[in-house]
Amino acid sequence: MPKAYWVAHVQVNDPEGYKDYIATAKPAFERYGAKFLARGGPFESLEGDSAGRNVIIEFESMQAAKDCYNAPEYQAAKAIREKHAVAKMMMILEGHDG
Repeated sequence: MPKAYWVAHVQVNDPEGYKDYIATAKPAFERYGAKFLARGGPFESLEGDSAGRNVIIEFESMQAAKDCYNAPEYQAAKAIREKHAVAKMMMILEGHDG
């Protein structure tokens, strides 16, 4: 079964408030086995618009990635994130299994 990934490009407008998002989202990420492959840090934009924070999170399956996003814990975190940041692109992507 192929793994799945959350891919997000986020412009954080309030770094202090964004910390509440991270803390609130943590239980959902732990529950669904999220593994952070990229979480902010330096990047080089090659094409198109860029955001200040780029995140890639690995899950064991597409279902686990969807379940994490739809979990009440994550939805509470999302409401906090939306107050302090703008997610320019948020998607769940199935990995290649081959």
